[in-house]
Amino acid sequence: MGEPVLSPSVDEHEIDRFARLAAEWWDPHGKFRPLHQFNPVRLGFVRAVAAQDFGRDARGLSPFGGLTLLDIGCGGGLLSEPMARLGFKVTGADASEKNVRTAQAHAEDQDLPLEYCVASPEILVARGQQFDVILNMEVIEHVADVRAFVDSCAELLKPGGIMFVATINRTLKSLMLAKIAAEYVLRWLPAGTHDWNRLITPDELRRYLQDVGLKVTGIQGMVFDLLRWDWRLSPDTDVNYAMVASKR
Repeated sequence: MGEPVLSPSVDEHEIDRFARLAAEWWDPHGKFRPLHQFNPVRLGFVRAVAAQDFGRDARGLSPFGGLTLLDIGCGGGLLSEPMARLGFKVTGADASEKNVRTAQAHAEDQDLPLEYCVASPEILVARGQQFDVILNMEVIEHVADVRAFVDSCAELLKPGGIMFVATINRTLKSLMLAKIAAEYVLRWLPAGTHDWNRLITPDELRRYLQDVGLKVTGIQGMVFDLLRWDWRLSPDTDVNYAMVASKR
């Protein structure tokens, strides 16, 4: 089967915007500083859920040996690299060649055995690839066709596999905090990073996942604690949340 020339889920405007920032992915004080701050809580959540789901000891140095993981929309590899250190055989895919080059160069400097490719989910489906775990983190709100994107991601998941989908809820609270405060007041993100109208509620995301045959097994809120100036897990899903779905 040949690879599709066009990928309906890819929004080229969004890809170009992030590609212009590619050189800054690994600067903890640069444009992606919020993701560097966000990473520990995201990683801890993924590690705990995956360990429970696959019967692994999360306290081990490399608990996920033998399992494959796809980091879709991997950017500069901020999640791909720690996942590889946990033992996963990691493939990082991004529609931006600049992002992939940045990720590859950094992984080589760290001597990490990661595979990166310039590809959308549709292209990976055409290649016949499947994975035990898919990380779909802060990507879905930037795609052109959410239904096509979710459908392709579901095809990439092995039977028995799990997918993490992290995004931002579409609420007045998220408009104030994730859009106005983060982009225009605190300047944590470049202005225009998120289009509030394209954000997805948990109910909408649940329907997308169920429509492609996945079973939603959990939802977890993540909030920024102003007192600790750090992120933590929370029952509050009004702004940031992650949903876990399995292919049973």
